Amino acid sequence: MRGMNTLATPSSSNAPVTVFGIPNCDTVKKARAWLTGQGVSHEFHDFKKLGVPVDQLPRWIAAIGWEPLLNRKGTTWRKLDEDSRAAVVGAVSASALMLAHPSVIKRPVVVWRDGRVTVGFDAASFSAHLP
Repeated sequence: MRGMNTLATPSSSNAPVTVFGIPNCDTVKKARAWLTGQGVSHEFHDFKKLGVPVDQLPRWIAAIGWEPLLNRKGTTWRKLDEDSRAAVVGAVSASALMLAHPSVIKRPVVVWRDGRVTVGFDAASFSAHLP
């Protein structure tokens, strides 16, 4: 379960599974392939083309926290100047950075049919979200 964070939030059980990320991310590719292999239909929201959904980001932060969402190991984070990195001290500043630089969001973010939100990919954890 390394890299997985999850918390339930209210949602309709008829809602589709939605995967948020960027298409060239290997972890997103693995997660989407796994879902397809399990017969789980899902929607894909491409951060590069569609941006980060402003209405979803606060929900993700409330569900799993801003720190698990912030990818401090990625290239985008490392390319930020020291002042920009140092300015991220809480949910508000992290949210602003994530909206401005979607690639600093750890991927994939998955919103499950039951409303749970996870970040990262782990097959065993994903299995727990299937009926």
